[in-house]
Amino acid sequence: MKNVARLANPTYSDQPATRDHPPIGGALKRGFDIIGAVAGLMLLSPLFLMIAVLVKCSDGGSIFYGHRRVGRRGEFFHCLKFRTMVPNGDQVLSAYLSRNPEARAEWKASRKLQNDPRVTKVGAVLRKLSLDELPQILNILRGEMSIVGPRPVVMDELEMYGGSADYYLKSRPGLTGLWQVSGRNDVSYETRVAFDRHYVENWSLAADVRIILKTIPAVCLSRGSY
Repeated sequence: MKNVARLANPTYSDQPATRDHPPIGGALKRGFDIIGAVAGLMLLSPLFLMIAVLVKCSDGGSIFYGHRRVGRRGEFFHCLKFRTMVPNGDQVLSAYLSRNPEARAEWKASRKLQNDPRVTKVGAVLRKLSLDELPQILNILRGEMSIVGPRPVVMDELEMYGGSADYYLKSRPGLTGLWQVSGRNDVSYETRVAFDRHYVENWSLAADVRIILKTIPAVCLSRGSY
């Protein structure tokens, strides 16, 4: 954790006041997250069950996938999703990028591929509708994520944040956020970083509610989703 924090802020020290700085929104945002996550689980439990069955029946593999991401204060956690990729995804991606220079450049620029060879048929539908991210409600209940916040990143991505990484580390990553309602993969990575910084600098509960309301049409229209 300390190495991540030093990367984000060269003046990082081991003083408890620095490590234990409260996240943006404090108890108000956390209370809103807990109520929203519990309500979400209750309302969406039939959908959870249906998706779980579809994923399991598609190829017999695991239902969930936990990817190691960087959270608040540089603490790592496993960001949960419904599995959308083939079990040997790392090998498939490596082989694909070695054969396709254009795809390799796309991956280097955004850590995303519009035509990802790892994604299953069921997974493609889940990603298009952002349903693969619903298990992150459990991350919210555990305090690792928030309903609204920066998109959770891996260590390599945090390095691309530069001086803005410190803003990312002040907040819990979000199930949705400014990036998700502003074009998602259709915007540049630099713009995404700017969205995250703006969100942290200008947080309010009213802004969170507006982003949640904008998420609904963004998901239904699949804007920038792949």
